[in-house]
Amino acid sequence: MNNKLLAIAAGILFLAACGPREKALSDVQTLSAPDGKLVLTFGLSSDGTPTYSLDREGVPVVLPSTLGYEFRGKRGSRYFTNWEQKDFEGNVDFHSGFIFKGAEQSTFDETWEPIWGEESSIRNHYNEMAVTLAKPGDGAEQLLVLRFRLYDEGLAFRYEFPEQGRALTYFVIKEELTQFRMAGDHTACWIPGDYDTQEYSYTVSRLSEIKARMRDIVDYNASQQVFSPTGVQTALQMRTDEGLYINIHEAAVLDYPTTSLNYDPRTRTFTTWLTPDAEGWKGRMQAPCKSPWRTVMAVDDARKVLASRLILNLNEPCAIPDAASWVHPVKYMGVWWEMITGKTHWSYTDDFPAIRLGETDYSKAKPHGRHGATTENVKRYLDFAAANGFDALLVEGWNEGWEDWFGCQKFDVFDFVTPYPDFDLPGLNAYAHKLGMKLIMHHETSSSAINYERNMEAAYDLMNRYGYDAVKSGYVGDILPEGEHHYSQFMINHYHYAIVEAAKHHIMVNAHEAVRPTGLCRTWPNMIGNESARGTEFRSSVLPNHVTILPFTRLQGGPMDYTPGIFEMRMERLNPDDHSIISSTIARQLALYVTMYSPLQMAADLPEHYAEHMDAFQFIKDVAVDWQRSEYLLAEPGDYVVIARQAKGNGQWFVGGVTDENARDLSVDFSFLEPGRKYIATIYSDAPDACGLGDSPEFNPGYEIRSVPVTSGEVLSIHLAPSGGFAISLK
Repeated sequence: MNNKLLAIAAGILFLAACGPREKALSDVQTLSAPDGKLVLTFGLSSDGTPTYSLDREGVPVVLPSTLGYEFRGKRGSRYFTNWEQKDFEGNVDFHSGFIFKGAEQSTFDETWEPIWGEESSIRNHYNEMAVTLAKPGDGAEQLLVLRFRLYDEGLAFRYEFPEQGRALTYFVIKEELTQFRMAGDHTACWIPGDYDTQEYSYTVSRLSEIKARMRDIVDYNASQQVFSPTGVQTALQMRTDEGLYINIHEAAVLDYPTTSLNYDPRTRTFTTWLTPDAEGWKGRMQAPCKSPWRTVMAVDDARKVLASRLILNLNEPCAIPDAASWVHPVKYMGVWWEMITGKTHWSYTDDFPAIRLGETDYSKAKPHGRHGATTENVKRYLDFAAANGFDALLVEGWNEGWEDWFGCQKFDVFDFVTPYPDFDLPGLNAYAHKLGMKLIMHHETSSSAINYERNMEAAYDLMNRYGYDAVKSGYVGDILPEGEHHYSQFMINHYHYAIVEAAKHHIMVNAHEAVRPTGLCRTWPNMIGNESARGTEFRSSVLPNHVTILPFTRLQGGPMDYTPGIFEMRMERLNPDDHSIISSTIARQLALYVTMYSPLQMAADLPEHYAEHMDAFQFIKDVAVDWQRSEYLLAEPGDYVVIARQAKGNGQWFVGGVTDENARDLSVDFSFLEPGRKYIATIYSDAPDACGLGDSPEFNPGYEIRSVPVTSGEVLSIHLAPSGGFAISLK
């Protein structure tokens, strides 16, 4: 069936699928993907509500779903009547009563080159339809443009509010009412909808089971607010019983709150749920303006989800003209894990119950002897990292203020420029540069965003003066000003401000506890890393299937600083009071350097633990952090992922594979190699008796290393232990 016939058929199906009150749809428009498999249908219901549906080769992906907003009513005069203050009058319906003004279609096809990435070039090919609607009112009509883009792998759409004089200039969003009505009770990989954190374990369940499972998986975080017993976050990865992989997400979130999805099990419908501000409103807008893109990916193979660049392509091109001259991938170590595990501390002294920034005199304090960021300790890390070819070293806890930084709701927490007495800032910078390395600055804001913005210029100036070109920022705790959230419009603008200001100083940013990325690293490639998910620091609470899900969810919007490379899984070796065990084998930790993409990769463990396993550590030394090409060999969300990547520059191939709690024998097909050439594959795999389950009496993170010749087209079977993995380097 050709594209025109598909479009006609989709329109007929769309009409048939609508409920009784929506059967009189008017102004039906259709749009097909470049390959013709996906078809979007748009129309207006009898009451003027915008409605869309999405099909793939005649199979419903999104059933007819509505679009629109509810705005805050006009501000009334502030006066008291019977001791009740009058403020806002009613709400404004911006989801019905529209009339169709026209639609324009176009095609776009380009290939662009990222500064860093999973491949050296990316194709951006879509068909587009811009639908203009008008809402009659008092005086002039209010205009709305719905812009749809259809790629071979998915749909994207957004709301655009054109400049239109006084008809619609300033407005406040009460609710965004975008819906995604599912065609079945799909199996989903999800985390709770939350205004402040994504640091949850994933649950794999039917959509109908979300409410029943929610209570069991909401565990403690330093800042969190779950908004609904059926709310989930994007990216939401689903699989239909027929084997279609559906992913709902958003792209290019700027000057707008992050959305979650609230699920109605009665209608199998997700509705956008924007993060509110301190007053409960969900966006303060000024036309001309636009929403983020709403995306629905629909493919017939899980590997196509991993290969998709849909979210990146929906962002604007690079905004930094000279980015290629100073933005660069980084492989680093850090004085960090020993603090996370309690071996050492961020703080310097026990003498002060409270700190006043700029007034507390640390020169008179007695060190408690457990401070990790000392000059001597940092030099020890630098020596090991430099001897093994690393680029940089992160140091946390170097600056004054860590004695009462958390949970105090202090505006003036840190100044980001004043070191503790036992941290020789100029001397350590000179020492690092002498070794051919750089230090990575750490800016923990304690979620006092205003304080960070006040001190940001001085902090970035200090970094320039001492040769730092990368910073790890942190946002632990509840946001200040009080009432704001990590994902509200205020904080979205703050994160963007930090990136833009850093670019002016040629500084790369790795933000932790910030909002999940939505592809903005295309526009601002100095966003070299983010956390925004449960990472290695959660140790034993990281479930075995976690790293088989993150590439389908969190990593769709940009790279994650997952902090892999832990070789010592038993925490009591670092802290006698911590008896937890990380569910992983050493071979699995190596695999993460390939399966968890990031241009910023950390060897997170201590030098002494690597010194005990230098044969396995060789893979971390060898593996690249920037890629010419990526091949997604095997994948099933929640079960396993196997990826091969070719390094940019020398063309060397690396392969990584991870599994969930189940042992597996996976077949690796080397057809991606160049035909006619012989390769030596060095395979880092789980030992025959290995078991990565930390709560199992059979726990054993053991590994073995062997080298075998391979050629293109050969297939090797590799055994993965429960919660295990493997890594391969090819020469």
